[in-house]
Amino acid sequence: MNLSGRPKTKFRVKTIILVNVFIIVFFGSFMIGKYPIMPDELIRILLSKVFDIQQTWPDAAENVVFSIRLPRVIAAGLVGASLAVAGVCYQGMFQNPMVSPGILGASSGAGCGAALAILLGLPYYGISFTAFLFGLGAVLLAYGISRVSRINPILAMVLAGMLISSLFSSGTSFIKLVADTQEALPAITYWLMGSLVSIQSKDILFAIGPVAVGMIPLILLRWRINLLTVGEEEALSMGIDTTRLRLIVIICATLLTAISVSISGVIGWVGLVIPHFCRMIFGYDYRRLIPTNMLFGATFLIFVDDVARNTITGEIPIGILTSFIGAPIFFYLIMTGGAIRGD
Repeated sequence: MNLSGRPKTKFRVKTIILVNVFIIVFFGSFMIGKYPIMPDELIRILLSKVFDIQQTWPDAAENVVFSIRLPRVIAAGLVGASLAVAGVCYQGMFQNPMVSPGILGASSGAGCGAALAILLGLPYYGISFTAFLFGLGAVLLAYGISRVSRINPILAMVLAGMLISSLFSSGTSFIKLVADTQEALPAITYWLMGSLVSIQSKDILFAIGPVAVGMIPLILLRWRINLLTVGEEEALSMGIDTTRLRLIVIICATLLTAISVSISGVIGWVGLVIPHFCRMIFGYDYRRLIPTNMLFGATFLIFVDDVARNTITGEIPIGILTSFIGAPIFFYLIMTGGAIRGD
């Protein structure tokens, strides 16, 4: 009996399930909250921007959907997809499943930049822009150090990333030490916990460009990233310029990480845990891994954000929740090796 089509069929079925879960979580996020919105009401509100529909809903409902929940849900999806894709690409490039998006210092750099901007009293968008620049700068420093090192290039990048992360983390600690304890210090601490509470439509416009610039090349080159996972010599024997490919992956993954941290704060575990789930479910082929990580990461963070804003009267910083959820899951994966295997 011919079984050659079975893996592809299984992949399609799993992908369809994942897409449906994403759609349910995405649209369900508009309906739940302190101001609940019924499904039929939500459909009419959304369609009213495309078709001429007579308004039968209160103005408050429309304001909640378009001004509050729409930017937040889209931001959660963008951040989740970006961190998951950055994580899986770094893991493939470094051939290490323990690697996270912050390995080259992007998260620490962005955190330090945001802390400095808050200390200087910059406005909200100044904080996001400074965090983004510091995140990029941190990775450039790490990459520059690795290029002049005489040791193995991969090991040099990892060690340089640890060095830069430590330096920027120390800088953040110093800023917190000298910050005003009444205003600046609480703001810095809350930002570093990660949250989407202040997201506005302008944040989406600010983030969509870097996310596209970082994501599209990785999608187009996803089959080549497979060659980075087999080793340097094998990739070179196939005619792949590994130095150039690695640089492209670093630039794109850094853009995704830096822009995510700049608008949401430091959100851990997404880029570490989601790639493991996708590998267990969809296999190790990066032609499948990158698209499924996008969907899985977006779905996961939208769901976690829903929990963050609906669990208590106030709001739990989303970075705390991802740690509470991610750490036990990762412990389970370590102990069992994963209960679900890809084809």
